[in-house]
Amino acid sequence: MNEMSFGEVVQKRRAYRSLEKVEITEEQVKELAETAQQAPSCYNNQPWNFVFVRKKEKLEEMYEVMSSTNEWTRNSSMIVAVFSKKDDDCVVKDREYHQFDTGLGTAFLVLKATEMGLVAHPIAGFDEGETKKVLDIPDDYQVITLVIVGKHSEEIKDELTEHQAKTEKERPERNTLDEFVHLDDFGRTENF
Repeated sequence: MNEMSFGEVVQKRRAYRSLEKVEITEEQVKELAETAQQAPSCYNNQPWNFVFVRKKEKLEEMYEVMSSTNEWTRNSSMIVAVFSKKDDDCVVKDREYHQFDTGLGTAFLVLKATEMGLVAHPIAGFDEGETKKVLDIPDDYQVITLVIVGKHSEEIKDELTEHQAKTEKERPERNTLDEFVHLDDFGRTENF
């Protein structure tokens, strides 16, 4: 595999939905986990938890927790359940860091998957309660996202909605820097 620069990995990362099945090895799971392990967290609490689902029977159970617009997940090779709980990380006044820090770990995992030539697409369209039942995740944890992993298919799959198929062909627009970059205070933006 050719090594990509960090900038290339960031540019190549896409939330594709047209997927092909590919074998995900234990070594690849280990690489993904070790990369997530290096993410920063408040006081190094590392609140993230991941269940890497690869077995066909368990994937079939996971497909049943998806919302109706996520039928495309049936072509995934692996689903990573991402979860944490408030008590495992910093709480500073009313700021709960577990979701932020778990997001950092997940971002590292997603970028590593991209570098490995895989698609890693985090989704929100799933039933959290059913996910906890299928994966035996204790009730006091919050399932924040499911990361759908597979190999990108050039063929647009039939399971995609019209909107989803359109976003497969062209990268969705990104906000301009002056829409979210503020210098010195909220009221000051610059045209970069």
